[in-house]
Amino acid sequence: MLTDPFFYAVAIPAVILLGLAKGGFAGIGVVAVPLMALAVSPVMAASITLPILLVQDVVSVWAFRKSWDKGLLILMLPAAAVGIFLGWALAAFVKEAAVELAVGAISVVFALQRLWAERAVKAAAQVEAKTIGGWPARPWLGALCGAAAGFTSQIAHAGGPPFQIYVLPRRLARDTFIGTSAIFFAVVNWMKVPAYIALGQFTPKVLMTAGVLLPLAIASTWGGVWVVRRVPAEGFYKVIYVLLVVVGGKLMFDGARGLFF
Repeated sequence: MLTDPFFYAVAIPAVILLGLAKGGFAGIGVVAVPLMALAVSPVMAASITLPILLVQDVVSVWAFRKSWDKGLLILMLPAAAVGIFLGWALAAFVKEAAVELAVGAISVVFALQRLWAERAVKAAAQVEAKTIGGWPARPWLGALCGAAAGFTSQIAHAGGPPFQIYVLPRRLARDTFIGTSAIFFAVVNWMKVPAYIALGQFTPKVLMTAGVLLPLAIASTWGGVWVVRRVPAEGFYKVIYVLLVVVGGKLMFDGARGLFF
């Protein structure tokens, strides 16, 4: 088990942010691994984080188990599996920094357009909120975003923005959006487990450290559920778009630093 006080100084806020993300404030959990990476290697940070996420997923899925969109999950999860496989297969050829920079740039542009181009938001919502034969509109885009979410989750633990790019414009009810997101990433995280096992990343030190942080992870996830249910439904999506700008900016910064400095 890790005993470095500095690690826990950064790991505790990282786990709290993960809990808030799993509780409903989608996206902000992406900063957890970079925070932990201030004290340990990024690989170890990601390895410690995954068991924590698996437990937090149980809490978030249970809390929002009655509110989710079946069509979106059927469309996006198979594509995510393809993306995870590609991420595992191409990890040696794709720089994590390049993925972070691209995902961050797309996320910031998308979120800013949604925040300030109100007419475009309404127009997109009218198109994307429709279903065709029970399927979400533009299924090709949903499959593409699902694959991108799986790929970026495997490569850089940054699957949230691609998922949100397709799902946010649909203007689902708040709890339906959170529940769909919770189930999607719960399944995606379990899909990633075999790759981590194959790479030998679940060492006793990693698992014991994750175990120490688990009580805080569970408490912070329930705290996130409690907070998000008290955010007015009308303001919820604006909060998520603002968070997406912040997270996207963080990914752009990390990616640019990794590529050019």
